[in-house]
Amino acid sequence: MAHEVSRVRVKFVIEGIGTAEGELIRHLAPRTVDTITRALPLEGYASTWLEEVYFEVPVRLGSEKAVKNVEKGTIAYWPAGSAICIFYGSSQPIEPVNPMGHITSGLELFARVKAGTKIRVEKT
Repeated sequence: MAHEVSRVRVKFVIEGIGTAEGELIRHLAPRTVDTITRALPLEGYASTWLEEVYFEVPVRLGSEKAVKNVEKGTIAYWPAGSAICIFYGSSQPIEPVNPMGHITSGLELFARVKAGTKIRVEKT
């Protein structure tokens, strides 16, 4: 039961490309993960930067356990851009982000995302 509460399984439906799966992990940034989880499903139109895909969401949060270095596969929230970010390569965020979890399958799909691609994230 504690595992179910602390981890939320999500999927990213990438229009015209496919579906990736991930996990939001509460202890990484509890307020951020709780707020995003309550707001799901969310969708937006992708922007890209180096090896990162991000999309603005209607959720406004400040920094929480923000980091400047992330691992490949990290799912994060970017406070300055009110956006969900997926880091599919070795590039690092331009500003600190709130880490929320990681992609568990389909990470390679994000490399095919172009600016303007619709992405929807929802609970599985």
